Amino acid sequence: MTNTPFWITGEARPGRWLVTCDHATNHVPADLGGDLGIAPEDMARHIAYDVGAAGLAEALGQRLDSPVICSDFSRLVIDPNRGEDDPTLVMKLYDGTIIPANRHVDAAETERRLNSLYRPYHAALARLAARQADTVIVAIHSFTPCLRGRPPRPWQVGVLYSHLDLRLSRRLIARLQAEPDLCVGDNQPYSGHLPGDAVDRHALQGGRHNTLIELRNDLIATSAAQAAWADRLAPILMAALSDLD
Repeated sequence: MTNTPFWITGEARPGRWLVTCDHATNHVPADLGGDLGIAPEDMARHIAYDVGAAGLAEALGQRLDSPVICSDFSRLVIDPNRGEDDPTLVMKLYDGTIIPANRHVDAAETERRLNSLYRPYHAALARLAARQADTVIVAIHSFTPCLRGRPPRPWQVGVLYSHLDLRLSRRLIARLQAEPDLCVGDNQPYSGHLPGDAVDRHALQGGRHNTLIELRNDLIATSAAQAAWADRLAPILMAALSDLD
């Protein structure tokens, strides 16, 4: 594989935040066929990447004057937001779509993807997280308004966290819930407790302040919408962090 597994923006910025985007693109290395054998319309869906999240992460890093790291491979190739021993590390079926190129992935192929993509991304993330003693990790993700066969999700934004560290997330939730036009997911649409995921590895295990923000992807589909949400989230994040200091 020759794919570059991540990109970093603003590495020299002085802010203490580190903005991460684990599911930034739907890129598939050429040696895997470029599309994993699934239709282009499926590669454009949330199953392949977090739609709009990379642009939001970049805009938020700018406003926080802090670096941003984004993965540059589809979560369907290998999911950097899973532990290496997680059974969903390489998905064979996602939201009703079979992933043909993953159907017969064995331990050797998984190891190849780990070494080429997953581990270099996490090594770079670890290096950035260690650049300051008080780094705060904010992970940016997006979610689909409705999974197949399930009712619509009511939230515009969700804050995810592990019960091992509620400090920043609880304060962020309180500030977002004070916004009258927002329906805020409290550890929704997913639980933030996932041992081995990126926040666990780089924040919880190191005692760093952290939070994970999920935006509904139809609300951040354009660069203008991403910029508007970054304008809104940056001061709220800074205020939530100041509540801790």
